[in-house]
Amino acid sequence: MKKNKKKKITKKPSINHLESKIIRLLKKNYNRTFNYKQVCSKLIDKADSRTRNRIIQCLAKLAKDQKIVQVKIGAFKWAHAQEICQGTIDFTAKGHAYVTVDGWSDDVFIPSKHTGKALQGDLVEIWMDPPSKHREKAEGGVIKILKRNKTQFTGIIEIHKNFAFVTSMGGQLHKDFFIPNNKTKRAKNGQLVLLEFTDWPEKADSPNGKVIDILGYPEESTAQMDSILLQYDLPLTFPDEVEAFVATLDLSISESEVAKRRDLRKTLTFTIDPKDAKDFDDALSFKKLVNGNFEIGIHIADVSHYVKEDTVLDKEAYQRATSVYLVDRVVPMLPEILSNQVCSLRPNEDKYTFSAIFELDHTGKIYNKWFGRTVICSDARFSYEEAQYMIETQSRQIPAEVTIEGQSLEASETICEAILTMNTLAKQLRTKRMAQGAFSFDKTEVRFALDNDFNPKEVYFKTSKDANKLIEEFMLLANTKVSEFISSQKPKKSFIYRVHDKPDFDKLLSLQSVVSNFGYHLDLSKKQHITGSLNTLLSDIKGKKEQNMIDTLAIRSMSKAVYSATNIGHYGLAFEHYSHFTSPIRRYPDVIAHRLLQHYLDKGTSVDLEALEEECKHCSSREILASNAERDSVKYMQIKYMQNFKDEIFEGIITGVTDWGIYVEISVNKCEGMLRLKDLKGDYFYYDAEKYAAIGKRTGKTYTLGDVLQVKVKSTDLLKRHLDFILIDSENKN
Repeated sequence: MKKNKKKKITKKPSINHLESKIIRLLKKNYNRTFNYKQVCSKLIDKADSRTRNRIIQCLAKLAKDQKIVQVKIGAFKWAHAQEICQGTIDFTAKGHAYVTVDGWSDDVFIPSKHTGKALQGDLVEIWMDPPSKHREKAEGGVIKILKRNKTQFTGIIEIHKNFAFVTSMGGQLHKDFFIPNNKTKRAKNGQLVLLEFTDWPEKADSPNGKVIDILGYPEESTAQMDSILLQYDLPLTFPDEVEAFVATLDLSISESEVAKRRDLRKTLTFTIDPKDAKDFDDALSFKKLVNGNFEIGIHIADVSHYVKEDTVLDKEAYQRATSVYLVDRVVPMLPEILSNQVCSLRPNEDKYTFSAIFELDHTGKIYNKWFGRTVICSDARFSYEEAQYMIETQSRQIPAEVTIEGQSLEASETICEAILTMNTLAKQLRTKRMAQGAFSFDKTEVRFALDNDFNPKEVYFKTSKDANKLIEEFMLLANTKVSEFISSQKPKKSFIYRVHDKPDFDKLLSLQSVVSNFGYHLDLSKKQHITGSLNTLLSDIKGKKEQNMIDTLAIRSMSKAVYSATNIGHYGLAFEHYSHFTSPIRRYPDVIAHRLLQHYLDKGTSVDLEALEEECKHCSSREILASNAERDSVKYMQIKYMQNFKDEIFEGIITGVTDWGIYVEISVNKCEGMLRLKDLKGDYFYYDAEKYAAIGKRTGKTYTLGDVLQVKVKSTDLLKRHLDFILIDSENKN
């Protein structure tokens, strides 16, 4: 007896499901009309009569609800076609995204199902539903890609029999790349590779690419540093045409050029830099005047003499806009022959410079100032440590490691007197600056000692002492006085400024909420009280366990300093006029400042403001990329360093709390990792945003900012640059 075969039942799409698919189709094709047959062909491979009728019903209902428009009988279009906008897309780790749109205070949320073929940073056109009573924020979807942000990416290759995938590192991509078998460049499984985007077929889940370079294995520090640079579109080498152009430059010191400059080669001059520095772009000179005052010169490498506008060298320097300082290397803005040799103010070598020279009395009051091109010859090179030793011991003798051409006891005493006198003047300048409302941030900077394979063997901290502050104050003096000089020109002249806006008051309120947990107070009652109150806080936390955390939170409450052709002043430094002038070897904005200053000294007319503003925006954006790369290189080295201590228990302080975990910074080395809430034992912990705390639902046990914990390394992930802790013990309040 034959068994009756069960009839296969095809599940029909629900009305709600069909409605959402129709809306998505019409939104994506906002400028087209569709009849029901076209809708059927787009949504259903083989639509039967029942499904076609359901689609017709859905179209009618959506039109009645004014979610779509019936342009004519049987022809439909999206109802909100006018709300089309564009912006840059920014993906989250979960694949959702946000798009910043001009005119909207909040970013537009893009669910993962509506991100289309977009990749991180692409310029996209989106449809947008504004906020409503049912939804607090605007929501939208990608219609098309207007411009790819980048076409090259780094990741780990996973080799299969007939194809490969490349998985993104560090969250730079939300999709893996499909690599055909003949386009892997014979990379081995697990290697770190550079790939190029080729296409993204309409029905493919993943973009396609091809491997164009093999960087190495993830555990190799040099491969990781290369990857970080490539991730942020930062260069590894200089193009051949740039190196060839530099080889043609006249790098000699000519008498004809010296004759055009103020000759300061016989004035006592020296540099103070980090002991491992190779590019010395600033020097100081000192002279006692017969009236008892002091002539202090701030001399900056005249990079603009060699880097002429519109040359291939200038275009490369502009594109880079800044040097990049990773843990294991410096990626310079200029080729080494310029950055480390010709433009570097090395001792006992004649150098072209751009100078700001001031006459000051013993209180730091300025009587005269002069700006212009000069030629100098540095008498000595000091490290910060050597200069600090002289300041601390009030020594009248130069350390043995420092040599001066034709050194004598008299020369030694003269240069020591110069450093001690300038240190006194620097302290007076700093006191005046602080009295005007400048901030005094002293955040700890992490540094690494590396072995021969560029692996971290030791962590140490960069500290700022009197010798550092001596240099800082005179560089600030030059920067602000150059800016003041240009701003005072009549008629008004366009210039490049380093600006810093006032802090966001809501962020200051959040900071006040945090620091109150430690017994500190911020006076936010009046604007004029804020700076003094913040400086008191920064002074009170020095040496405390919570110092680095509060310093970080205070910095985050500030606006970001940027370059602009519109001068709004520098809030953090309390300067009405401020520019970058003192580091042209490593910052392109300083090169622009030098060119403009000389142009105006030569009685030139004001340059185009809009073109200058575009240059400012470019330099600011490149600075952000460099800063992100530098941060990632430190994070990688911290994680690699912590791999050596998986069995040790560390004391740490809570520096952040989120809905997925607690960030903990280890006190002895400032390495930061995460305690995941799901790993906390004994209770279910949830995030309380108002209290910046993780709270146990049953016990009420609380983990909040500043709490001290005992932690141990749970896992280290070099690929994602992530460090996980497990909790060993704590001294937290309940």
